[in-house]
Amino acid sequence: MSGDGQEDAVPDTSFVPRLDARQRAMLAEMGVRVWAPRADAMVAPAPVASPPVPVTAPPVARAPAPPVRPVAATPVPAPTPVADGGPPAARPPGVEHMDWPALQAAVAGCQACGLCHSRKNTVFGVGDTGADWMVIGEAPGEHEDRQGEPFVGAAGQLLDNMLRAVGRSREARGEAGRGIYIANVLKCRPPANRNPLPDEVAQCEPFLARQVALVRPKIILAMGRFAVQSILKTDEPIGRLRGRVHRYEGVPVIVTYHPAYLLRTPGDKAKAWADLCLALETGGTPLR
Repeated sequence: MSGDGQEDAVPDTSFVPRLDARQRAMLAEMGVRVWAPRADAMVAPAPVASPPVPVTAPPVARAPAPPVRPVAATPVPAPTPVADGGPPAARPPGVEHMDWPALQAAVAGCQACGLCHSRKNTVFGVGDTGADWMVIGEAPGEHEDRQGEPFVGAAGQLLDNMLRAVGRSREARGEAGRGIYIANVLKCRPPANRNPLPDEVAQCEPFLARQVALVRPKIILAMGRFAVQSILKTDEPIGRLRGRVHRYEGVPVIVTYHPAYLLRTPGDKAKAWADLCLALETGGTPLR
């Protein structure tokens, strides 16, 4: 599930989470309908009268038909799955040279993958475009798709609390050492919050790279397995990537858990705090 930050750690089964609105909607979308075909009534064919046997001439003998040999069926390859819709269009050209207005317009009109058919809104990004900290998440969820803003709902509230703990805020703009910019790897919500497909990530990657180039952050906080593995080009689990400084487009990257995962596994909040402290040591401003 993309926007919910699935991790590799096994959560404590003694913690029983309450279903939030996103999870209830997801379960409704994943409902299974059982369909049973009706048995068609068998209609016996009407008897056909035998033709009269000719008496004037004997029947002509015919050579027996040669036996029919079964022909092996030619295997048909399974079709390549297309992401949730019709044929994609080309991604807008020149992304690497776009300014903020052009980049946001390109994302809003992008139809480079099938996610454009199911989204309500693209989720571009929010915060201080000149911040020295940048948060990169995974993919929009139901609330993000509805509001067009990353990290809203319960996970967004937890993220805001985490940022305030280190003196940061998505609302702070133009305040040195306080602002932050937030973006996702994917700009459109995968249906039912399923995991992102590789092609979807590849189509969105130039948009994210341009956002990083325009913000020019001093440090990136990568949150969640799909965000981490996408920008670092690795299959390593978060548990093996934490506690070290990585790089994306030349910018130091600190790996941590997604807030949605922390809501399900609160015992790992202490690890997330350690990750925030590492971010402060690497490229942040001291707490005040």
